[in-house]
Amino acid sequence: MPALLLVAIGAVPGACLRWWLSDLRLANLLGCLGIGLLLALGGRCRWASLVVGVGFCGSLTSFSSWILELDQALAAGGLPALLPALAAVPAGLAATAVGLLFGRLVLERWRGRRRPGLRR
Repeated sequence: MPALLLVAIGAVPGACLRWWLSDLRLANLLGCLGIGLLLALGGRCRWASLVVGVGFCGSLTSFSSWILELDQALAAGGLPALLPALAAVPAGLAATAVGLLFGRLVLERWRGRRRPGLRR
């Protein structure tokens, strides 16, 4: 399947979820969490990287929407209104780290259950 088609398969639901949530910060955090979960796979699955990473999460965490949010914050109240929007970067990094740690934990437990003779 061509890469562009795989990206499109993920992008449409990602964009729809972003529109449905209507809260850009929540959409960005969910997308970063998803990227973290995907990173836990270690890039081993190219189609998942294209569908989930580039398509779904890329569409969900749109940079242009974040810039629009920054512009609206400036117009509404100047510099103090920008603080929540600027906090999105460290919050996104934290959400990515949480997704990565959770994904690694789940993978570790899943791999342990699939090995014959291993019981806890």
